[in-house]
Amino acid sequence: GKHRIVIPCLGHFKEEYEKVSKLYMNNKIRTTRYTLLNFLPRNLFEQFHRVANLYFLFLVVLNWVPLVEAFQKEITMLPLIGVLTIIAVKDGLEDYSRYKMDKQINNLVTKVYSR
Repeated sequence: GKHRIVIPCLGHFKEEYEKVSKLYMNNKIRTTRYTLLNFLPRNLFEQFHRVANLYFLFLVVLNWVPLVEAFQKEITMLPLIGVLTIIAVKDGLEDYSRYKMDKQINNLVTKVYSR
């Protein structure tokens, strides 16, 4: 596979470079929103910023009150769960394609010019 190696011509500054380079982040590109650990909570947080999802959540919560119950409790949850699932799958696939593109860009061969 293709890979990228950047080797600066340091000469007598090599020791100083090694000390300083540990203080900085790497230069990999990362455009993804999620990781495996934060996908579910972060995706739900973003989805409940939409007014429509909050409305359906309000209907679900309101239907759990026995005095106001209009439908079966499970039936009112179906539209909300369906919409949340479809959007989560769509967001997950988009983020995965971003991850693959980032990986492809980070593994490109790079030429380094030195004096």
